[in-house]
Amino acid sequence: MELWHGSSQIIASPRLDIGRPRNDYGRGFYTTPHRELAKEWACQKKGRDGFANHYELDAEDLVVLNLEAPEYSVLHWIALLLQHRIFQITAGVEAEGKAMLIERFGINADDYDIVVGYRADDSYFSYAASFLANTISVRQLAQAMRLGKLGTQVVLKSARAFERLRYLGYEEAPSHPYYALRLARDIEAREDYRKLAGTFDRDGVYLSDILRGGISDDDPRLF
Repeated sequence: MELWHGSSQIIASPRLDIGRPRNDYGRGFYTTPHRELAKEWACQKKGRDGFANHYELDAEDLVVLNLEAPEYSVLHWIALLLQHRIFQITAGVEAEGKAMLIERFGINADDYDIVVGYRADDSYFSYAASFLANTISVRQLAQAMRLGKLGTQVVLKSARAFERLRYLGYEEAPSHPYYALRLARDIEAREDYRKLAGTFDRDGVYLSDILRGGISDDDPRLF
């Protein structure tokens, strides 16, 4: 598996112990199969160049949680996010919804060597918050996760996975054009989301519907 990690630094020897526990799937090393996306992520600030660190991962025999597999819905992803990221809870439905989603759809990502799933940048994080606030449906949330075309991220979660990772070098990621590309991608995604969230999904399933009961975990509307 060919992987890339965008950063302001050259990272020849990634380490599990310095990862932040409040990332999307908890502590780990976050990478992408997409070189150009890694270069965009490397340029977080205007005028500051970065690096796309290049790796090869031997994933044979590693235990992989692939959230893109058919048996998982977007609710499994949001439950993982709720377990690790900090959400500001302002209403009773949000608190009850958070507890319910973690209980019914939560997965312990630390049981896996690798997690493959959505990348929750600031825009994606706001989509999850909107669902928790009961303003968009499950279907709209799933549609929103495709906005911006950020692709998927591959997260190394275990010492075993790190042992299988081989550093191949790096490519420079100049702020021009990659900062502008990253910014344009985000602006387009936010504008598309504004249009999506401005409609009521009459046949959709909202958080309040799940809380009321009667919707099973294998309901096709959740997928």
